[in-house]
Amino acid sequence: MLRVVLLILAVLAAGTCFATGDPRAGDDLALCRDRQAELQARAAACENLLSADRLTAKDKAIALSARGNVLLNKRDHVHAIETLSMAIDLDPDNVVALNLRGLAYERSGQEDLAMADYNLALRKRPAYGVPYNNRGVIHARRGALQSAIDDFSLSIKYTPKFLLAWTNRARARTLMKDFDGAIADFAEAEKIDAAAPQIAGNRCVAYGMMGKFDRALADCNGLIEKQPRNAFVINNRADVNMMKGDLDAALKDYNTVIQINPNNVRAHSGRGQIYERRKDLAQARADYRAAAYSLTRFDETEVARARAIAQERLAALTPKEAASATTGRRVALVVGNGAYKNVHALPNPPRDSKLIAGVLRDLGFQTVMDTRDLTRDAFFQTLKAFAEEAEKADWAMVYYAGHGFEIGGVNYLVPVDAKLTADKDAETEAVALEQVIAAVGAARKVRLVVLDACRDNPFAPAMQRTLSLKLVEKGFSNIEPGAGFMVVYAAKHGQTAMDGDGSPNSPFATALAREIKQPKVEIRKLFDIVRDDVWAATRHEQQPFTYGSPPGREDFYFVAGK
Repeated sequence: MLRVVLLILAVLAAGTCFATGDPRAGDDLALCRDRQAELQARAAACENLLSADRLTAKDKAIALSARGNVLLNKRDHVHAIETLSMAIDLDPDNVVALNLRGLAYERSGQEDLAMADYNLALRKRPAYGVPYNNRGVIHARRGALQSAIDDFSLSIKYTPKFLLAWTNRARARTLMKDFDGAIADFAEAEKIDAAAPQIAGNRCVAYGMMGKFDRALADCNGLIEKQPRNAFVINNRADVNMMKGDLDAALKDYNTVIQINPNNVRAHSGRGQIYERRKDLAQARADYRAAAYSLTRFDETEVARARAIAQERLAALTPKEAASATTGRRVALVVGNGAYKNVHALPNPPRDSKLIAGVLRDLGFQTVMDTRDLTRDAFFQTLKAFAEEAEKADWAMVYYAGHGFEIGGVNYLVPVDAKLTADKDAETEAVALEQVIAAVGAARKVRLVVLDACRDNPFAPAMQRTLSLKLVEKGFSNIEPGAGFMVVYAAKHGQTAMDGDGSPNSPFATALAREIKQPKVEIRKLFDIVRDDVWAATRHEQQPFTYGSPPGREDFYFVAGK
C-alpha cells in the first residue's frame, strides 16, 4: 500500500521539454512524449516508435522509459532494469528513467543500487518530488523514521499534490508517535482525494495507537464496508483490536484474511501472536512458520515487519529438546495433483507421486504422507500437518507433481479446485511456494522441496489481466531460498516440464526414482545426475535446476551404503 499507483505517478510527476524528433513519427511521437497521457495508450505509442526504430537518442530514451515502466508494473524487474539502463545510456539526464530503475532495483531487493539511482536523479533535478518519496520508503523500511520523514517532507515541498507522500509521512509520524502531525497529514491528503482508501486504512492504525479505538474502528469499518475483501485493511483492524486487547475480534479478523488469502504473511504473524499469548504454542509455531520464510529479497514495509516478528518468535519457540531426540528421522510429503476440475487433467502426476512415495518408503523414511488431488483447503491443511511431522525430524522432503507457475514474481502450486479466472486470483486460490518451504522449515538438517510442476499455465488463455502483472505461461521464476534449504525444479525457471509423451511417468520422476536408490551418492551430486539424465532423455528439451543446498558441513545420502 506504500506505493499504490506510484509507478504511474513516477512517470507523470516530472516535466521535461524534449527536442522535436522525427516528424514522420507523427501522433505516436507526440503521445509517447506526453507523460500526462493514459498509461496504456502512451505505452502502445512508444512501442510503435521503438518497432519503427526511427527515434533520436533522447526520444528513444523516453520510449524505453515507458517500456520499462510497463515491465515494472508487471514485476518483471530483471527486464525493467535492462530496459531502463538502455534509456539512461542514451540520455543520462533522464531522471524519470533513473527513478524507475531505482524502483526496479528496490523491488528486486537491491536497496543500495536503488538509493544510488534516487540520489543521482535528485542531484540532476533537486526539485523532483517522487524520488524523495521513494527514498523515504527505504528509510522507513530500515527503521530510520526521521530520515524518512525528512524525505517525505521534501517530496511534499516539490510535489504538493502527491497524495502518497502525505500518507507516507503520516504513517512515519504515527510510528514516531507524533500523532497530531500524522492526523494533520491525513487531513491534507483528504483535500487531494477524500476517497483514497489508504487514508482511512492507515489513519485507523494511527487512531488505534492513540488509544482512540472508536475512531480507529470507524475508519477501518467504513472502508471494509466498501471493500469487504481488502486484506490490508482487515489486518489493520485486527491490529487495532490487538491494541485494544480484544483478542477474539482480532482473531476473527486474522481468520477472515487467511480464509481470503491463505498465503497472507501479516495475518499468520498476527494470529501466531494471539495463539502464543493463549499458550497454544503448536498453533503459534504453525502460523509463525507460514509467515517466516521468503523466496525473494523484497517485502512491503508492513509485511517485512510481520515477517521479522514471525522469524524471531519462531526461533524462540522451536523445541530444541524434541529435535535432539529424533536424530535420523526422515519424513516426506508427496502430492500428485492431476484431476483438475476447471482445466484439462494431468494423467501423470498421480502416477509420479505414487512412484516417488513408494521409493521413499523403501528407503526407510519413517513417515510418507502420500496424497492426491488436493483442493485449496486440503492442501493448506496437509502442509500444516506435515510441518508438525517435520518438527520432529532431521529430514523433511516435499515432492509435488501437478500444475505450477509464476504470476507477478510469485511461484504458485495449483490445487485441483482452482478457477483462476483472473491473475489476482492466484494469491487466494493457489499455494505460494513459500508455504511449502515453511512446511519443511522445521526440520533440523535437510529441508528439501522437489517440484515436478513446471508445466504450461492452462489458465493463461482465458485469464484476465487485472493487475498489469507479468503473466507467465511457462514454468516458475528463479528463487533465493534461505540457508539450509534445497529446492529442485524439474525444469529450469521459465521452461516447462514434460509429462512423458505417453509414458507412465514423467522423465523427471523416472530419473529421480532410479537415481535416488543408488547408494553413497551425496544429495547435491544426486540431483546433478538427475539433471543430466533428464537432459539426455528429453533430447535437451528439459533441464532440471537446483536452488540452495543443505548445510555445508555434512554430507547427506538417501542411501548411505556400506
